[in-house]
Amino acid sequence: MARTLEHFPNLVTMFFTRAAEGGDAPFLWTKIDGRWTPRSWADTARQIAALATALKENGLRRGDRVVLVSENRPEWLIADIAIMAAGGVTVPAYITNTPRDHAHILGNSGARMAIVSTAKLAATLLPAIIETGRCDALIAMEPPAHRPQGVRICDWDALIAAHPTDVAATAATIDFTREDLACLIYTSGTGGTPRGVRQHHGAVLASAKGAAIIVAEDFGIDEEMFLSFLPLSHAYEHTAGQYLPIMLGGQISYAEGLDKLSANIEEVRPTIMVVVPRLFELLRTRILKQVEKGGGVSRWLFARAVKRDRLLGPLLDVTVRKKVQGRFGGRIKAMVSGGAPLNPEIGQFFQSLGLTLLQGYGQTEAAPIISCNRPRAGIDPSTVGPPLDGVEVRIAEDGEILVRGEIVMHGYWQAEEETARALEGGWLHTGDVGHFDGAGRLVITDRKKDLIVNDKGDNVSPQRVEGMLTMEPEIGQAMVVGDRRPHLVGLIVPDAVWLAEQGAMSPEAIEKAMAAAVERVNRTLSTTEKVRRITMADEPFTTDNGEMTPSLKIRRHILRARYGERLDGLYGK
Repeated sequence: MARTLEHFPNLVTMFFTRAAEGGDAPFLWTKIDGRWTPRSWADTARQIAALATALKENGLRRGDRVVLVSENRPEWLIADIAIMAAGGVTVPAYITNTPRDHAHILGNSGARMAIVSTAKLAATLLPAIIETGRCDALIAMEPPAHRPQGVRICDWDALIAAHPTDVAATAATIDFTREDLACLIYTSGTGGTPRGVRQHHGAVLASAKGAAIIVAEDFGIDEEMFLSFLPLSHAYEHTAGQYLPIMLGGQISYAEGLDKLSANIEEVRPTIMVVVPRLFELLRTRILKQVEKGGGVSRWLFARAVKRDRLLGPLLDVTVRKKVQGRFGGRIKAMVSGGAPLNPEIGQFFQSLGLTLLQGYGQTEAAPIISCNRPRAGIDPSTVGPPLDGVEVRIAEDGEILVRGEIVMHGYWQAEEETARALEGGWLHTGDVGHFDGAGRLVITDRKKDLIVNDKGDNVSPQRVEGMLTMEPEIGQAMVVGDRRPHLVGLIVPDAVWLAEQGAMSPEAIEKAMAAAVERVNRTLSTTEKVRRITMADEPFTTDNGEMTPSLKIRRHILRARYGERLDGLYGK
């Protein structure tokens, strides 16, 4: 398998190059009937070439957008690369999207076609297709439960079978440059409307290569195995969980789901894992619970390992660290955390157990990796490491982190003003505040923008959720929080007019009415936007108490200072 990190002209050529080198060797793995089953590089390439031909014969033209809605599986990769091989632009969409979310993406992107995996996901996508009148065709991997009039539905397997195509001939026709648009990845804006980030081929290639250089220089490239479980519709998994393995000539196994992730890790024995902080928190809790069940000697040895007792180092390597590493398959080189900030204590915990944990930093607008810890620079979990190769980072006068390089997007789709603001002066304005430490590692200290990033790395616009909450007659004002948390919680002020109309009500009755209103809104929100718990504010937000600006925007930092403990307590319920 290839070891050279070439300079490829586009993502499709990179794949076909690796496929020609890989031949009949295994590439993609899925669990079928209880057994991990491989799909070879050659077979994957044949399906991509066939689907690309089918897309073109069904009317896809160069530059046309194709929405892709699917859970992580080999067909996701096949669809993504086939869309680009046909000259199209992939528009990934989350499987948790509501029909309204899909309608926005379909309408804004002007998608000509859509690809969907399951009947369940088709049931959410089809209403949006009908509403917008978009999509000349819907390609379904599994038959939808309903086939509404006016929507041409094509069978995935039938399309591929009907268009056998010579792989080498298809590869020879690929003429895209690194400047050409590869995908539109929608990310929430601070105004609440998701924006399409225009990632060009060069951006994803540069980001993947920067990560590949870290693997090559700090660990060495062998027969790499990745376990894919973060959503491929997220820029982080799209680049680091799909195109990085391809660049390395590695293999990808698709996890059965979060509930089976621990078992899958032991079975697949990955060498590199792309993860989010929440996973480490869950794994740490699980490990500590198992230690508690052990005897006194086991607990004592584990405690010494966590404290990095140097005198007992060799003994702890054999008794504690080897056992922990075994739960991760026994051949992990590194676990790379991204998508949301990692608690330094979590990083130190896993480092003490002999697992290399690297924290990275990035944004969808940077395809998405900007920096990452690496052993040769010294791993400090309180930093996000030095910038990737070829990436420039500077700190503005107000502390904002600015980024320049090929990884930076070409802008937002059909949003010239927002693009101009984000790329002012030729630098990506990240909205994050930070500084470099003495070793040249980037430290993130604050966020200029209000966008919430939960512990799984999903972006949530608080203004959008708050706006929907205050549309309910019972709710006058609302603030939601959830940065680095598993879900959103809310601070609620009852509507004064509604409250007056109700007459005398107990605090319990008021809170029950607020909870019912929130639940109505939740039914229209995606999973990541739902508000799970609420607490009542002591008084309305006003300019007089400093909780609103003169332009009547809520002052989040003031409200967090006042109600922080109460909001934090909601996560313990």
